[in-house]
Amino acid sequence: MKKTFTDIRVRYGETDQMGVVYYGNYAQYLEQGRTEWLRALGFSYKWMEANNVHLPVVHLNIDYKRPAYYDDIITVKTTLKQIPTVKIEFEYEMYNQSKQLLVTATTILVFVNSTTKKLMKAPDYLLEKLKED
Repeated sequence: MKKTFTDIRVRYGETDQMGVVYYGNYAQYLEQGRTEWLRALGFSYKWMEANNVHLPVVHLNIDYKRPAYYDDIITVKTTLKQIPTVKIEFEYEMYNQSKQLLVTATTILVFVNSTTKKLMKAPDYLLEKLKED
């Protein structure tokens, strides 16, 4: 399935006094990975929202293997798990610049019509783009 690699430099404000990334910040790194995954397909969250689609996270699972530190460059590998339906599932791996595995994670998001606030099927434009790869 389609995968992307996103590099992120850990900022000082994302760490505790020991220079270790605060655990809650990993969810933001996953979001950045997803955002870049969509962008690689030619879409953005902003564009999808302007076209009546929201993508709320309904499930998040993170397994922490080792810490990331201030000023590390981490790479988020974002992989689509399967062709989307009313939901879209991603798997992630995060590595530091020494190629050490820091985190594995999964998320499930659902497609919601922003006008009706009801679940909807994955948009055709997304499915068509995935067929090209």
